Amino acid sequence: MDVTVQLDSTHNQLELFGPADGYLRLLKQSLGVKIVARHDKLVITGRQKDAGKAAEVIDMMQRQLLKQGSLTSADVIGFIRHRDQDQTLDAEKALTVFSHKKLIEPSTKGQLKYIETMLANDLTFCIGPAGTGKTYLAVAVAVSMLKKHQIRRIVLARPAVEAGEKLGFLPGDLQAKVNPYLRPLFDALEDMMEFPQMRKFMELDIIEIIPLAFMRGRTLNEAVIICDEAQNTSALQMLMVLTRLGHGSKMIITGDITQIDLPAGQKSGMIEAIETLHRIKGIGCVELAQKDIVRHRLVQSIVQAYKKKTKAD
Repeated sequence: MDVTVQLDSTHNQLELFGPADGYLRLLKQSLGVKIVARHDKLVITGRQKDAGKAAEVIDMMQRQLLKQGSLTSADVIGFIRHRDQDQTLDAEKALTVFSHKKLIEPSTKGQLKYIETMLANDLTFCIGPAGTGKTYLAVAVAVSMLKKHQIRRIVLARPAVEAGEKLGFLPGDLQAKVNPYLRPLFDALEDMMEFPQMRKFMELDIIEIIPLAFMRGRTLNEAVIICDEAQNTSALQMLMVLTRLGHGSKMIITGDITQIDLPAGQKSGMIEAIETLHRIKGIGCVELAQKDIVRHRLVQSIVQAYKKKTKAD
């Protein structure tokens, strides 16, 4: 039986194959398979079970290189001998993006559940405090699907609701006014692909980063649509967003319901949507918690301190 493995990058073949192809020889001797390199692919020949295991080990080797930047014979031997269930599960949920130096994996059980829910459902709601990866992982899923040609475009949107400032008083034209609101989405994308590639995708409308209002009247097919900071949508805005979902598309709605900047007395459209839709098949809902925060260690302490203060008040 032949199994073909696609290499993530042709630039790190020397590190992947090992000195004088030593790591490949280890695989051949340990699993009794033949391995032939063909440009950006490896063709593994052997019994079905052995060839499949060799393909899994090579996948782990590639992930190790992406994560750590190095690979040793001890690593390869370890992958061959110790492939426990948790490692396999995490590897399946790792997201490959356009950056050859980047492999995005869940850091907590909550994040793993979030990725699983996004992949399993056409509509996912995710709520949680700052630093839990709500936006970052949603963008990673979208970019990974784009790379695999599972979708044709990515649409990233945010409501332009002010936290203490009015848009009309900010300097510049409309683009200059809304760019600060869209900056976190740019930051996530820039971490997953080179800037020239991102700019090219944006020029071709393969990637759109827009204020929420610009989605009105559209139907988005074969796309991943991400609505970020959705706690600041009204009920009508949320309904408008949800009804943009087209054929072959996924939608991910993220927000922190403890940081709502809507006028006093106005209910968040995101909260209302979760209450109304959470029982519908094909719609997933994930709540990330303080323990899922993966930013600087102080962020968890800051969130906890404010949580205690709110309860005390």
